[in-house]
Amino acid sequence: MSTPGAYTCPYCRMPSDGTATTCPSCGAPVDVRLRVTDSGWTEQPPIRDMARIRFSRSTCQISGTYVPVAEMALDPQDAVYFSHHVLLHTEPGVRLEALKMAGGWNRVLAGMPLIMMQAWGPGHIAFSADHPGETLAVPLQAGQSVDVVEHRFLVATSNVGYQWERSGVWFTTQNGDDQEWHYPLGQMMDRFTAHGAPGLLLLHGPGNTFIRDLGPGERVLLQPSALIWKDRTVGMHLHIEYPRGQYWFSSARWQAKSLWLTLIGPGRVAVQSKFEPPELVGQIVRSSPATTHFW
Repeated sequence: MSTPGAYTCPYCRMPSDGTATTCPSCGAPVDVRLRVTDSGWTEQPPIRDMARIRFSRSTCQISGTYVPVAEMALDPQDAVYFSHHVLLHTEPGVRLEALKMAGGWNRVLAGMPLIMMQAWGPGHIAFSADHPGETLAVPLQAGQSVDVVEHRFLVATSNVGYQWERSGVWFTTQNGDDQEWHYPLGQMMDRFTAHGAPGLLLLHGPGNTFIRDLGPGERVLLQPSALIWKDRTVGMHLHIEYPRGQYWFSSARWQAKSLWLTLIGPGRVAVQSKFEPPELVGQIVRSSPATTHFW
């Protein structure tokens, strides 16, 4: 018989008594064996259909597997915030209001502005990213912060603070007389921090999700658009590779062969199997600080 605190979820690192079929903090199955690739990545199993996650005095039930729905039963003392386009349905008793954001909040999706909203209990309210993929539950301890790529945010508890940070990852290309700026992660990243008490953050990950703990100074290269989230302690910069054997005066010398995102531990990172390789048209003439070049 399990004793309280005997089980620690390998995905969200939260303790529980291990008696339920799913982790009460992130919804991951507790009876699945870890599947780790030779490179050290751990596959995060999708949250089971109808799995229930607890936060504060409320619960969140994840329904469906192809396009999951997160349905919350909000306690009168609990609130969550979200972008308006992910709201699926709500009961009349749930109070909705626009959430004022600090300067810099100017997000658009498919050309339309996104409005941040807040919902107060009591009552049921549901959210969906409206795209195939996985709903990721990231429980946060008080004071813990994670950085999330744009358009992966689904919903967060009201005690999880939000602020935008510049990604600091960019490069410019020149094709003839035209120069173009590129932001492989987007110009901004979303930073979420739990204040005063544990909080819950729900994200959407297209494709399958893999996580990895990077040790201090440990590095990994990945496709920039594959990143979902990382611990605040994980550093990052660009890594650009060029073809070998080109003469130093040849324009082909500056035609990049491939572009990667370097992540540097310590901390956790989560990636998705669905990605879009960055466009490399023209010569890379400038790049963000700390970029490494390899010929």
